Amino acid sequence: MTDSPMPPPREADLDTVTYDDRIVLWFIWASLIFGVVGLLVGVILAVQLAIPGANLDLPWTTYGRLRPLHTNAVIFAFAGNAIFAGFYYATQRLLKARMWSDALSKFHFFGWQAIIAAAAISLPLGWTSGKEYAELIWPIDIAIALVWVAWTVNTVATIMVRRERHLYVAIWFLLATQIGVAMLHVVNSLSIPTSLTHSYSVFSGVQDALVQWWYGHNAVAFFLTTPFLGLMYYYLPKAAERPVYSYRLSIIHFWSLIFLYIWSGPHHLLNQATPEWAQTLGVTFSIMLLAPSWGGMINGLLTLRGAWDRVRQDPVLKFWVAAVTFYGMATFEGPLLSLRSVNALSHNSEWTIGHVHGGAMGWNGLIAFALAYWLIPKLYKTTLHSTGLANLHFWTATVAIFLYMVALWIAGIAQGLMTLQFNDEARLMYTDWMEIVRTTIPFYWLRATAGLLYMAGIFLCIYNIIMTIRKAPGGLETTTVQVPRLIPDVEVGKHIDAALDQPTARAKTNALHSLVERWPTTMIVLITISLVIGGFCEIVPQLIQGAVTPKIASVKPYTPLELAGRDIYIREGCNTCHTQMVRTLRAEVERYGDYTRAGETIYDRPFVWGSKRTGPDLWREGGLRPHSWHWAHMEDPTSMAQGSTMPRYPWLYTWETDYAALPSKIGVLAMPPLYTPYDREVVKDPVSTAKAQAKQVADELRTQLTDPVDRARVKDDSEIIAMIAYLQRLGTDLKKGAAK
Repeated sequence: MTDSPMPPPREADLDTVTYDDRIVLWFIWASLIFGVVGLLVGVILAVQLAIPGANLDLPWTTYGRLRPLHTNAVIFAFAGNAIFAGFYYATQRLLKARMWSDALSKFHFFGWQAIIAAAAISLPLGWTSGKEYAELIWPIDIAIALVWVAWTVNTVATIMVRRERHLYVAIWFLLATQIGVAMLHVVNSLSIPTSLTHSYSVFSGVQDALVQWWYGHNAVAFFLTTPFLGLMYYYLPKAAERPVYSYRLSIIHFWSLIFLYIWSGPHHLLNQATPEWAQTLGVTFSIMLLAPSWGGMINGLLTLRGAWDRVRQDPVLKFWVAAVTFYGMATFEGPLLSLRSVNALSHNSEWTIGHVHGGAMGWNGLIAFALAYWLIPKLYKTTLHSTGLANLHFWTATVAIFLYMVALWIAGIAQGLMTLQFNDEARLMYTDWMEIVRTTIPFYWLRATAGLLYMAGIFLCIYNIIMTIRKAPGGLETTTVQVPRLIPDVEVGKHIDAALDQPTARAKTNALHSLVERWPTTMIVLITISLVIGGFCEIVPQLIQGAVTPKIASVKPYTPLELAGRDIYIREGCNTCHTQMVRTLRAEVERYGDYTRAGETIYDRPFVWGSKRTGPDLWREGGLRPHSWHWAHMEDPTSMAQGSTMPRYPWLYTWETDYAALPSKIGVLAMPPLYTPYDREVVKDPVSTAKAQAKQVADELRTQLTDPVDRARVKDDSEIIAMIAYLQRLGTDLKKGAAK
């Protein structure tokens, strides 16, 4: 059987479709505006790392509270809105159909911006879950799920009423994004509320760590990688006016990427208290992930064959080439950092921060700018105001990213080497943590400079777009097209049968896959299965293992006062700068004490092992210093550590501990499914228990303070007393001889 061309559609078989491009424009503007906000907060954070006075001694402006605002603004506001803009434009044209529901599109836009506004308010107030990249409190988590489901329903419904039978590769990546993020967000956000602004995770300790980094790593995979790859497969060929280099490679790229990525999360937990099998799993799949990642990069760059002359002239293509190149760099660096020996050096250092920003600013950011420069002229049926300004923006952004990454590579490698270095007498060479801090500070200034440069580029982009819109002959142009009605399945089947009769393996492979491409339900099911397999195999065995592993008898739940102190510690974002995980490395054991056991953290909700050390690890802090040291240190860190860049926390001395919240918190922790083994008396009256311990701590503190003025300032109910109680508890459960 031979394939014959399809006859041209009759006029009676044509439908008129008007695309909704206004929603595209809204998301573009939201992306650029929040890009400025996210970068501005990032610059402030870089300055705060170098000058502690930049924290302003206010509870709402400290590094610990602003850092999650920065990450959420850059990832979910700047990059997220760019994703939505790109796909609302591409989806309608690839499916030859207007979005199924304008109301759902508007709900998506306004709902997402409301979530971002809620994050901007709640995070500086200290309302946080304490889970990295998932800090938002439970009501906002529910809102995220609702808005995300609305977008997904709108997309799937549009697919069902499409006028194009074939689902192009960009749609595959879109579906994987929507399914993957929904699964990750729901599982990682499982928690039990204690109030409107607070909840405890259903997972704890090692289980919480594995679930969190299953989410955290795959948030990078399915929010910052797969959607941008889908945009690459649509917009790069459009901008270059050339077909994708290899459609067959795109098939291999897609399925191998979404299957392998989901397994790689444990590489964030190497040399730690996670099971050996989980660590090995993470390393193995991280190395394998290099192949599909670079396959996608190669497919993107080779699409430009024969178009390199245009690249020299077209700023949009410049942005695309640089973005895909940064993607290749980041996806090489990721597997490199997952090697145990490299990870021992890089983990908890600025190197990881440089790696993350190389992907976010280089891969995601440059694509966001490429979309803005390409879409605005298309939407307004005009040309870009200034190619020269766009080229200037390209070089500004590229130099900024390069400066940022190189600065943090050097800082991170220096930090890693200094923390691991032994002298000729087999003793740690750098025992004073401030030596490491002083080495890093100059690179924080380079980081701030790079951030300012990158932010200046966004202002150039905004100006260029405003001038482009002003010179347009009219307002936003409505795009109306005539498209053929959906081809009946039987006709498509004839062409597939014809392709299967072709002798080449390539034709057969593409034809077989086209069976999946024309049946969206089948594709959705296969994508879901591919994602669930890895998540199930990574998380469920550890949940079972944790349930049957014998407990360490000396490990007890936090007392009500210590629990209140721990919640204050998380509220202030102390876990963003201090880890609580002594790794199984000789240098760390020498520096901090015995390495952390999994059984020591079974009551930690959330876990606070951390991923970055601006200050030293605190897991064995309990009992090392008197209460008076912590009293002075929290009020003025430089009084105890000369040159410290830690913020001051004067409000802890005047704010009262929230005893009223303790009955709800203890009640939730003691109830199923958390089953924290509190004594009945503690559950019945946690407030009296907390106040009794607070009086004891305060009395001990008064005897240690030599200044009468300081002694008079000690208040039993102040938050600093709860914080001291928590810090003095850390790492003290593992009694001598009890380690297992």
